[in-house]
Amino acid sequence: MTKKEEPPPIRVPRAVRVASLLSEGEELSGDDEDEDDHAYEGISNSGWPTSSLSPPLPSLIQELLPYPMDELPGGSTPTTSVIKAGWLDKNPPQGSYIYQKRWVRLDAEHLRYFDSNKDAYSKRFIPVACISQVAAIGDLKFEVITNNRTFAFRAESDAERKEWMQVLQQAVAEQHARARLSSAYPLGVQGSDQPDRAGSLELRGFKNKLYVAVVGDKVQLYKNLEEYHLGIGITFIDMSVGNVKEVDRRSFDLTTPYRIFSFSADSEIEKEQWLEAMQGAIAEALSTSEVAERIWTAAPNRFCADCGAAQPDWASINLCVVICKRCAGEHRGLGAGVSKVRSLKMDRKVWTETLIELFLQLGNGAGNHFWAANVPPSEALQPSSSPSARRHHLEAKYREGKYRRYHPLFGNQEELDKALCAAVTTTDLAETQALLGCGAGVSCFSGDPEAPTPLALAEQAAQTLQMEFLRNNQTMEVPRLDSLKPLEKHYSVILPTVSHSGFLYKTASAVKLLHDRRAREEFSRRWCVLSDGVLSYYEHERAVTPNGEIRASEIVCLAVPPPDSHGFEHTFEVYTEGERLYLFGLESAELAHEWVKCIAKAFVPPLAEDLLAQDFERLGRLPYKAGLSLQRTQEGWFALTGSELHAVFPEGPCEEPLQLRRLQELSVQGDNENQVLVLVERRRTLYIQGERRLDFMGWLGAIQKAAASLGDTLSEQQLGDSDIPVIVYRCVDYITQCGLTSEGIYRKCGQTSKTQRLLESLRQDARSVHLKEGEQHVDDVSSALKRFLRDLPDGLFTRAQRLAWLEASEIEDEEEKVSRYQELLVHLPPVNRATVKALISHLYCVQCFSDTNQMTTHNLAIVFGPTLFQTDGQDYKAGRVVEDLISHYVVVFSVDEEELRKQREEVTAIVKMRVAGTASGTQHAGDFICTVYLEEKKAETEQHVKIPASMTAEELTLEILDRRNVGIKEKDYWTCFEVNEKEEAERPLHFSEKVLPILHGLGTDSHLVVKKHQSMEAMLLYLASRVGDTKHGMMKFREDRSLLGLGLPSGGFHDRYFILNSSCLRLYKEVRSQRPWSGAPETSHRPEKEWPVKSLKVYLGVKKKLRPPTCWGFTVVHETEKHEKQQWYLCCDTQMELREWFATFFFVQHDGLVWPSEPSRVSRAVPEVRLGSVSLIPLRGSENEMRRSVAAFTSDPLSLFRHV
Repeated sequence: MTKKEEPPPIRVPRAVRVASLLSEGEELSGDDEDEDDHAYEGISNSGWPTSSLSPPLPSLIQELLPYPMDELPGGSTPTTSVIKAGWLDKNPPQGSYIYQKRWVRLDAEHLRYFDSNKDAYSKRFIPVACISQVAAIGDLKFEVITNNRTFAFRAESDAERKEWMQVLQQAVAEQHARARLSSAYPLGVQGSDQPDRAGSLELRGFKNKLYVAVVGDKVQLYKNLEEYHLGIGITFIDMSVGNVKEVDRRSFDLTTPYRIFSFSADSEIEKEQWLEAMQGAIAEALSTSEVAERIWTAAPNRFCADCGAAQPDWASINLCVVICKRCAGEHRGLGAGVSKVRSLKMDRKVWTETLIELFLQLGNGAGNHFWAANVPPSEALQPSSSPSARRHHLEAKYREGKYRRYHPLFGNQEELDKALCAAVTTTDLAETQALLGCGAGVSCFSGDPEAPTPLALAEQAAQTLQMEFLRNNQTMEVPRLDSLKPLEKHYSVILPTVSHSGFLYKTASAVKLLHDRRAREEFSRRWCVLSDGVLSYYEHERAVTPNGEIRASEIVCLAVPPPDSHGFEHTFEVYTEGERLYLFGLESAELAHEWVKCIAKAFVPPLAEDLLAQDFERLGRLPYKAGLSLQRTQEGWFALTGSELHAVFPEGPCEEPLQLRRLQELSVQGDNENQVLVLVERRRTLYIQGERRLDFMGWLGAIQKAAASLGDTLSEQQLGDSDIPVIVYRCVDYITQCGLTSEGIYRKCGQTSKTQRLLESLRQDARSVHLKEGEQHVDDVSSALKRFLRDLPDGLFTRAQRLAWLEASEIEDEEEKVSRYQELLVHLPPVNRATVKALISHLYCVQCFSDTNQMTTHNLAIVFGPTLFQTDGQDYKAGRVVEDLISHYVVVFSVDEEELRKQREEVTAIVKMRVAGTASGTQHAGDFICTVYLEEKKAETEQHVKIPASMTAEELTLEILDRRNVGIKEKDYWTCFEVNEKEEAERPLHFSEKVLPILHGLGTDSHLVVKKHQSMEAMLLYLASRVGDTKHGMMKFREDRSLLGLGLPSGGFHDRYFILNSSCLRLYKEVRSQRPWSGAPETSHRPEKEWPVKSLKVYLGVKKKLRPPTCWGFTVVHETEKHEKQQWYLCCDTQMELREWFATFFFVQHDGLVWPSEPSRVSRAVPEVRLGSVSLIPLRGSENEMRRSVAAFTSDPLSLFRHV
């Protein structure tokens, strides 16, 4: 065999369809080309007889293509026609004179030889692009010479040899010509297709592992890594006829009609990754190429717009560029606001005729003319570029607009918007693309009410391609190079140098969350080095070349699972921007903690270094929106510690941690591609966006778990403001309002099934459970509370102190016993102490009504003693402790006079209200107790007022001001407001409105507050100076279609024309013509919508998460005759406009009387009743149930408290 001198390494041409995995300059030997041929011959090439197997039909395939693919620079058809086939003798490396007969087949891409002309899979394939020379070497013999190997063949005649040599030389020349054409094309960069997965696998029938590569829709088999590097393999499998299935823990089968390939991986995780890659190859093979082939008819679209790889089959439909699979993965990382990625072959429904035509008009030619106008050669991508290089280039190109061609109007927003409105009415798509890319507003106001937006203008001008382009860019984020860019990269600052090294146990990287336990056998021991912002892992401590590396700048999250979650007791997870998860493990807690701290220091910037002091379970950066900056996304740093979420934002002071178990709302909005986590506390709302799905899902699960009840102990429950578990508060509050006078309360048991269901729902999420009279019986609720307290693992009084409490009950001296109870109370955990006080306070109120409910202090002690101390009921001391605590409630718990007074008033008002509800014909029937605040919602400003049915808003206002001795000065427009916290809106009540109906309609998120109406004077001046009683004009309008408006699919604000008169509010889609003599609009056309004005409720304000275009808006609620509520939002351009519209609403709804001429100082003989912290609701009770308490409360409502 002739040994050729090895030339310098060169780049393998694209046609090889493999990637070079060895470093440049590495020498390869090639003497053993067929040393395993005999082993391969023992394997059946077919699962059944293949006599009927016929060769491919190239003519039919070519007819199906709209153009010959060979015309593409560097292109090839997936199935190429056979140029020549026949029998040849091949000289193996074992001996120069031993020839073996082989069936040889040549096509435009490969020279392959088989055992038989009926075999489907070759013994060897040689890429034509690798052949450098074909030469005769003697009688009937010729050589096929590659850069590293020489293959010798012998023909049966000289003529046949000459024919083989001619066709081979012609095929090589044509291949080289295509390669030269590819390199000459501006974007056509020669390079091999990167495999979707490559590595070593065991294949049944081979003694050594094979090197397997999944490339596109093919699975390629090589003897080893060296042959993969050369491109000379065994065979390749077309996955259009393949199927993969799992066999056992590490094995899987690749089945074709001709053979079953049984593979084995090194681990279960690797097997799953191989299955995923091969299933992806099957999907690609079965996908249709019709759309791709049509889009490829435009020459620039035949190469990736970013790296130049040939035959790209993905696209960004808003940027209108065609990209390869590898760039598509990085485009997804940019987020849907920058690039919306779709497949040319698989997303068939997306590709309408209009969108295809748009790509033929714009595509990569116009796209790169704008986006890549100023790319330096040193920063250009190649098909072989690494994922990190692609990511940084695409961030700069599309998110920052670093290389774009700047429009002459760049920086002048008003002129950009005007130019866009002009461009969309023409066919100049490139101009529209340039304007949007330089900051023109896709939804800017055009100045034409009939077509207020660029999209409406394009529709008016019948420019369908412009309309398609604008629709795809409705949520586009404008590229920014300055500090105000949408996604601040605060992690790009120089980080402190951190160095650390040692052995770690590592599993294969994953693309989804690790829900299952990873066994110890799935971890591999690796020497890991953290240095210069790179975490590298090696086979052993003496290895020079790392097996892989993770750059600190690419780390987005670091998570620490609970101990013993996996095969190693202590583990941590590293999440990267490329949607990969790396799991590391150690047996030593100290070593694992040290690694976590070092990695955290390496990727967390100085801005967020305070988070490193936390003993966090999860740490990382997430895109968020908060406060008043809901228009742009920023990058924040978060650390989850227990039930606290610490946050560091790029702007503003350090935030207090969010107490997750004290949240008012925790919800997930949006679809799977655009999820938003909403966290609502009393003072703030935070929106965390799921830009990267892998780490976002990890954060979501961790936050939901931290916010829920973590177990059965008291400290693990959802807690209220006073450290009382919400489950206890819900039950006590309900029984206080509905069960104080219920006979046998707590002694009677509820239905077991209902009690169990109620308790399960309370344990799961007590905050979302709202107990209502008529829906839950008091006995079911009381039984649920008793069972919860009895099932506490450590008990309410704790196991450690339980005996001390029981012993204290035997102290004979009452004063000494009370003192001992106080000492023990101090030593209880805070949550237990708060719960004991709340429960005993509640039982104290219950025994006050023992004449009605028959539950004296002794009876309550009999019930709650065994429950709280978890005894069998035989120990009388447990009951004595409870009886003592109730009897000495004021002293033991140090209840001051103010607190006791509020409690007395609270229960007094509750029972009086229930008595009044059953005593028909009394003057108090229908009275209602409510909480009203003065100026703002605070505990110190609350006032509890009884509301008669006749009370007006003016009377309520004066009542509150009288109580607080607030004097009314001239032009002090004190008004009662209905405040809806959820909607972030408020409604000033008209002075004549009855308050009681409003109270019955208030939700849990609403309350009443008395304060000055700051706009009333301006409203009165406007009403006094205007002419006529109508109002008309443009406002921005939005219907209530979604709960969240953060770029998610929902209705936006649109310009609409409104007419408000004394009878109705009308909405028009376009401006009506005006009568010259009156200035009023024409009414000959029917309005789009119309509502009777008397049925509307108008609230000032629009909730911020809807992203209102201005801060001067109001919310309108309409209740239909069927009691169905409709809600929409209106925004004005100025504050004066808002006041004018609101004043007109007030004027027409109340017949022109907006404010009383003289406030009436009505003196009412209403007893002052102030209630405590319990939120009261209208209640009804049985007259028989409360008969005994009526007489006592009629004579003296406080008689039951006289013994205190």
